Amino acid sequence: MSRVCQLTGKKALVGNHVSHSNHKTKRRFYPNLQTKKFYIPELDKTVTLKVSASAIRTINKKGIYSYVREVEKRDGVKLI
Repeated sequence: MSRVCQLTGKKALVGNHVSHSNHKTKRRFYPNLQTKKFYIPELDKTVTLKVSASAIRTINKKGIYSYVREVEKRDGVKLI
């Protein structure tokens, strides 16, 4: 699986390791992704999503069903 959040679309960024002597080498900054199961009572269904920690916080605030509907409307992609 790729390291991309299924809801927010967050993915790895590219940057530099910078040593004490200011020598730079490429590195990647990965998002904080968690594989998590969510129960959707409106559909009486459990779904497993690979989501970032910030998406989990938003789900806790708005609710899984309304947040997924919002993402589907924004991206035009069917998630559930």
